[in-house]
Amino acid sequence: MIPAQPDVIDRVAALLQQFGLELAFVDPVSESGLAGVTMLLGQLEDSLGEADDVPQPIIMGMIAIRRWVDDRLAADGQLTADTIVRLHQWQPWMVEAVTAWSRGLAPQVVPAIWSKAVSSSVWGGAADDGPAEVPLTPSLPAVVPPPPPHQPPAPLQVKVLSAQSPAEAAEPPPAVPAAMWVASDECQDDQQVAVLPEQGDPEMLQLFCAEAHDLLHEIEQGILVLEGNPTDKPSLDALFRAFHTFKGNVGVIKLTTLQQFTHEMESLLDAARKGRLMLGRASIGLILEGADVLERYVTELAEQLAGNLPGRTIGLPIPRLISQANALLAGRTLPTAPCPTPAPPPEVQPSRADSPPPSSLVNEPPPAHPNLGSVAVGPAAAVATSPSVPRPPTKPAAATPAGVVRVDTLKLDGLIDLVGELVIAQSMVVQNPVLAAIADAHLSRSLGQLRTITSDLQKTAMALRMVPVRATFQKMSRLVRDLAVQQGKEIQLVLEGEETELDRGLVEELGDPLVHMIRNSADHGIEPPDVRAAAGKPRQGTIRLRAFHQGGFIVIEIADDGRGLDSGRILAKAIERGLVTRDENLDRRQIHDLIFAPGFSTAEKITDISGRGVGMDVVRRNIERLRGKIEIDAEPGRGTTFTIYLPLTLAIIEGVLVGVGEERFVVPTLSVRESFRPLPGMVTTVQGKGEVVSVRGRLTPLLRLGNHFRIPCRAHNPTEGIVVVIESGQDARCVFVDELIGKQEVVIKSLGDLFRNQNDFAGAAILGDGRVGLILDVNALVKLRHRGGDAAA
Repeated sequence: MIPAQPDVIDRVAALLQQFGLELAFVDPVSESGLAGVTMLLGQLEDSLGEADDVPQPIIMGMIAIRRWVDDRLAADGQLTADTIVRLHQWQPWMVEAVTAWSRGLAPQVVPAIWSKAVSSSVWGGAADDGPAEVPLTPSLPAVVPPPPPHQPPAPLQVKVLSAQSPAEAAEPPPAVPAAMWVASDECQDDQQVAVLPEQGDPEMLQLFCAEAHDLLHEIEQGILVLEGNPTDKPSLDALFRAFHTFKGNVGVIKLTTLQQFTHEMESLLDAARKGRLMLGRASIGLILEGADVLERYVTELAEQLAGNLPGRTIGLPIPRLISQANALLAGRTLPTAPCPTPAPPPEVQPSRADSPPPSSLVNEPPPAHPNLGSVAVGPAAAVATSPSVPRPPTKPAAATPAGVVRVDTLKLDGLIDLVGELVIAQSMVVQNPVLAAIADAHLSRSLGQLRTITSDLQKTAMALRMVPVRATFQKMSRLVRDLAVQQGKEIQLVLEGEETELDRGLVEELGDPLVHMIRNSADHGIEPPDVRAAAGKPRQGTIRLRAFHQGGFIVIEIADDGRGLDSGRILAKAIERGLVTRDENLDRRQIHDLIFAPGFSTAEKITDISGRGVGMDVVRRNIERLRGKIEIDAEPGRGTTFTIYLPLTLAIIEGVLVGVGEERFVVPTLSVRESFRPLPGMVTTVQGKGEVVSVRGRLTPLLRLGNHFRIPCRAHNPTEGIVVVIESGQDARCVFVDELIGKQEVVIKSLGDLFRNQNDFAGAAILGDGRVGLILDVNALVKLRHRGGDAAA
């Protein structure tokens, strides 16, 4: 017997000692000590799983105790007195067994009652029942059961992954969704599951939901990475740990149905970790569908905790998924009798009857195309991360990372509002003319320190609102995968700049516009593989999602290498709908901008993905509502790029401060193209359109801000004032003001319900001198030109 690794044995010994102390707190009639026991068992499994030479008695002892604990929790929701007695017997025996192992000695034989429990629960099937299911204990090396005494050991049979033989290639199997491959006698109905556990603690359930969403996001991303690279050991380990943590959490709050189901998903991953199962399309599709089931359960739990129809049940395909998981674990390919259940990923036809019999290593079909980056026969999508932006390593899921405190967002927003008020008060103090007249060096230093500290405090508070776009970007991975499968296309999604941070409110609002544009890129942009190949392109299309900072703004690009935009078709459709006339001379950018018109679409057919003409106009409205803008750059046959410009935060805006008479207005910097003092002759009057300004050879409508708001102004002659050119989309307008005061950051204040029906202002700000400056709504002012020349008069 080879001694165990010193670091492993020390960790196991410490855990066993802690386990013995925890047993003193276990109460058979309550939950006291339950969480500690289940957590320590999981840590013991993980620690022993790091060793390659764990003696069989120790493995069987771990299997037995885990089986007892899991069965009791599933049946009663608590540990019975009998199980607690067995725990007290198991702990000292385990200490002796591990001590012997550390000295290179063989541990004692497993007690008969434990051995019987392991045999009945793990290898209890009759000899003629076919391959028996071997549930694997998480993190422990697999124990291969000995053959019956009257039979010689069978030789190990390994199915070798190879290309299709000519006979098989002549008759390619049809693609069928993965979740449909179940035996006809396994086409079970969905199981009706009670969501809220009896006597559950609402506060604990809320905490569970908050962590569960993080774990499920990590699980989904891990699955998609493995689909592209099934041999990625770190991702496989991280995915297993996420499922393991999830199972422990649901066990503690007594969600027994979820605990049993998660255990089966965990067993698949454990088999893959130990080399007993090679992840292929069937197993990855099954795990992904299992993650969807968990997501549905958690979402429904959160809804019911919020008071939406508490106590109702939901139907989940748990029996079918467990049956399929057991089949894969037992070394069987999933049968071909389809069950009428919709499912997303296509599945390959199972192996033929003359295939080699399954062995301890279960293999699934290899990738059909080397460029796909995923083990898939047929359409699939791969997710890649650009090497220029390092992808952060996947971390093990944890309940709450050390040093991290969950704070209610309302409290956080309240703190940031108070900091904004402090900044305004500090600015008013510094600019107070009374203090400015005091020539005191000590006062000047103190005011300087106050300005510095307040500025640092504001930056720190604003940083609390900033979150990475990673979570939003990674949600697109699943979307692209499903769209590729649904449309029979090969699409790769490349993510860049996932660590780029922006305001939490912007991140929440950014999801829907990205979904619209990704769906359009997959549907209208990326061509089918055969069409791409005929055009000399790679069969696999690429959608690139990129984020980066530029100046004081964040830029998000959605680019594809598809067919691009057909300017001729867009213009013809726009003329047909009366959006433009044949006489208008539009450049390429203006033509492309027409796709943002409400209801505009050039799609030849309407699908459930796109083509109805609703989406791009909504995208623009949503982005403009966030004080951003969107631009298009497309080239026929080469692809399309959408570029979104957004402010870094919704709480503070960088603006150009302009004056009209005694009033002050703030123009968002992102919407300002340029400003200048007009020369004589630059401003003219066009019949029916009012005043226009010749800006770089183009006539742009002029809006006199003083006339529009009926404010007495000082400058009447255009050469005496300043023209600020503002833009919204492809439209522009010149705004005439008395003076350009400067550029500054201001804290945005809502105007309240009293002004909700006005369209000229987006908000207000308190300026350093204590006056209120109104923030202009650039999009509304640019559209004033549609009223004719009255507005500019």
